[in-house]
Amino acid sequence: MTNRIIGLLAVAAGTALAARGAVAQETVRLNGAGATFPQPIYQKWVLEYHTLHPNVEINYQGIGSGGGIRQYTDHTVDFGASDGPMTDAQIQAVNGNVYHLPTVLGSVVPTYNIPGVTAQLKFTGEVLAGIWLGQITKWNDSRLTALNPGVSLPDQDIIVAHRSDGSGTTYIWTDYLSKVSPDWMQRVGKGTSVNWPVGLGGQGNPGVANIVKQTPGAIGYVELIYAIQNNIGYGLVQNAAGNFIQASLATTTNAAAGAVAHLDANTDFRISITNAEGAQVYPIASFTWLLVPKTMTDMTKARALLEFVWWALHDGEKYTTDLAYAPLPSRVVQLEEERLKSITVDGQPVLPRNYRGH
Repeated sequence: MTNRIIGLLAVAAGTALAARGAVAQETVRLNGAGATFPQPIYQKWVLEYHTLHPNVEINYQGIGSGGGIRQYTDHTVDFGASDGPMTDAQIQAVNGNVYHLPTVLGSVVPTYNIPGVTAQLKFTGEVLAGIWLGQITKWNDSRLTALNPGVSLPDQDIIVAHRSDGSGTTYIWTDYLSKVSPDWMQRVGKGTSVNWPVGLGGQGNPGVANIVKQTPGAIGYVELIYAIQNNIGYGLVQNAAGNFIQASLATTTNAAAGAVAHLDANTDFRISITNAEGAQVYPIASFTWLLVPKTMTDMTKARALLEFVWWALHDGEKYTTDLAYAPLPSRVVQLEEERLKSITVDGQPVLPRNYRGH
C-alpha cells in the first residue's frame, strides 16, 4: 500500500510539473507591420528566434511605413515598424505611448535599367531631384553625361518609379532630396507620402524594384538589399564632401558616426543622418525603427516582445551584414537597453534591471 501511495504521489507530482511546463511553453503570438526597408532582416530574425523559442510566433507584414504607423496607432498590431519617424502629431495621437527603437542601418540607392549600359553611373543630389521633378527626361541629358564621361548614355526616355504606398524609404529619399535641392524642398518636400510630379507607383520596395527590372529606361529608389537581390544596377551618389560614394556597410556605418556622438539618455532616436558630413559617408542612409509601446497591458506578450527585441539588438545583429544592413553602433544599443528596461505593464517593469538576455 505504501509503495502504491508513493507511486500515485509521484505520478501526481509529474503531472503537475508537466502542467507547469505546458504553461511555461504556452504559445505567444505577436503581430507587427510596417516598413519593407528592413523586411529581409526582420524575416531572418523571426525565423532564427522561432527556432530558438518555438513557443514564440511572430508575424511581421511588410506593408510600408505609413501602414505600420497607422496600424500601431489603431492598436491592431503589437508593434509597428517605420523608416520615417512618427511626427509629433502622430505621437500625440497615441498619447505619447511609443518608443522609436533603431534596429539596423540601411541605405537607399538610385537603381536603373538602361539597356546596353553596364557602367555604375554617378549622380548628384541636384540631378536626382531633377529626374524626380520631371526636369531631366532623357538618359543622354547633358547633366547626366557630364557626370559620366566615357559612358554612352542613350537618347531614351527616363521612366521614373516611386512608391505608391506610405513609405519610410520615401521619407529617407525625400529627406535627402530636400537637403540638397532647394527646388525640391519648395515644390515637394519630405514625407512618407508626397505629391510626386512624375512617375509610376510601386507597392513596397519589391514593387519599385520590379518596375525598374521590367522596364527599359526606368529609374527608381530602393533599399540596397533589393537592388542586390534583383540584380539591378545602382549608382554612386555625391556626398556632402563632394565625393561619389557607393552604398556599402562601411559607408552606411560612417553616416551614423556624427549623429551617435551627440546621443544621450534623453534622445528619442528620431534622427536624420542623410547627407551627413564625412569623406567616406554614403549620403542616403538611415536608421530604421521599431515602434514599441512604453506601457503595455499584457505581461506575457510584453515579455515575449521585449525579449525578442533584446535578442535582435544583440545576437541578431550578426545576421545584418549578409543582408547588406549595417549593425547599430554600440552606443545606440546601450541606450536602447535602458529604454527596454523602462517599459512597464501596470507600473511593473517587464524586464528586470539586471536583464542581460538568455
